[in-house]
Amino acid sequence: MSYNDIIKKVASLSDPEAVKGMARFGINPENTYGVSLPNLRKIARETGKDHVLALKLWTSGIHEARLLASMVDEPEMVTEAQMESWVKDFDSWDVCDQCCSNLFDKSKLAYQKASEWSRREEEFVKRAGFVLMATLAVHDKKASDEDFLKFLPMIKRESTDNRNFVKKAVNWALRQVGKRNLGLNKMAIKAAGEIKQIESKSAGWIAADALRELTGEAVQKRLTKTK
Repeated sequence: MSYNDIIKKVASLSDPEAVKGMARFGINPENTYGVSLPNLRKIARETGKDHVLALKLWTSGIHEARLLASMVDEPEMVTEAQMESWVKDFDSWDVCDQCCSNLFDKSKLAYQKASEWSRREEEFVKRAGFVLMATLAVHDKKASDEDFLKFLPMIKRESTDNRNFVKKAVNWALRQVGKRNLGLNKMAIKAAGEIKQIESKSAGWIAADALRELTGEAVQKRLTKTK
């Protein structure tokens, strides 16, 4: 499917009511058609992988086109310059999360950027750093525990950031690292306990929410079973 075909297809699926709903959930309604993710994934499957097309879709500035770009791009073709360019364009949590989970976490630079972006001040750039940590914990089955232990000091360091999109990503990263296996579960619980001691409303919420899940029966039962 060509670039023009994709844009026409996206426009044909436009849903103004969905755009209103997206805005209520903190998604930027500008240049948005309100097309659902299942429909976009169907378009991506029909299109296939195409790095050049992905770059063109991204530069369109259309919300759905950027989501599609993250679905059809080829991870091995992604450069550091591209990652830095795209992350600066993030203006909604869904574009950030989809781009990190569909594409960036499969890049050879994923761990490097998770660390670098976690230190950045821009809200969605910092969020991207922690979303990468969370999605790597889920998707990278071959990584060592040490790769994820390195994330815990970063999670603790940024736990005082009160911005909603940042603190939720920090929490997400902590929970996903702690759900990877029993060893990391213990270390994540320890980190959450340390975060809980920090005098910060954000840190308090991050720690309490993570501890609730990581020490919960469902997680403990699953990790013990898969030991």
